[in-house]
Amino acid sequence: MSEKKAPATGQRVNVGCMVFRPGSASDYHTGSWRAKVPVWEDGKCIQCGLCYIYCPEGCVTERADGFFEANLDYCKGCGICAHECWPSAISMIEEGHES
Repeated sequence: MSEKKAPATGQRVNVGCMVFRPGSASDYHTGSWRAKVPVWEDGKCIQCGLCYIYCPEGCVTERADGFFEANLDYCKGCGICAHECWPSAISMIEEGHES
């Protein structure tokens, strides 16, 4: 049986894709493959922060005015923030169609 070899190009990942250096995810802009982006409507937002709490990527941040936004360099477009927003202040819009 022949030995398997790694591809000649690409990035080497740890066995099991484990992260050994905390905070290293910020080294990679991982939001480039999403299909939808979250768009906040500040008029409906009650500034509860649920979008911030439930974002699995930690890319939702609070702005200086107390409202929230997603860092689209890291947002994967999963829609959890919109799902958890009970005032419906967040809509998921097709990538490239946001205003």
